[in-house]
Amino acid sequence: MYAIIEDGNKQYKVEEGMVIEIDRLGKEPGTMLELDKVLMLVDGEKISVGAPYLKDTKVSAEVIGESKGKKVIAFKMKKRKDYRKKIGHRQKYEKILIKKIIGG
Repeated sequence: MYAIIEDGNKQYKVEEGMVIEIDRLGKEPGTMLELDKVLMLVDGEKISVGAPYLKDTKVSAEVIGESKGKKVIAFKMKKRKDYRKKIGHRQKYEKILIKKIIGG
């Protein structure tokens, strides 16, 4: 059994016991989350598709901790003008453990 959920304009395929990284929510480790934007639910041969979301279907998850993504470097330069600018950024993520998929 797996589900396709939406969180922050991104979609994730999740199963029970899976650990995924979503955009940072600012929650403390150990906090329980209810993700109710379920787009699709597959249970063996039975497939349920929402329009746009499934009613009475939720994904229960627990926050494990935070992590950082890879460093992304933006480098700007204008030739022959002595202009160079280097900017770095690391996106922060929240690690969550999928506990249970409720509904169907």
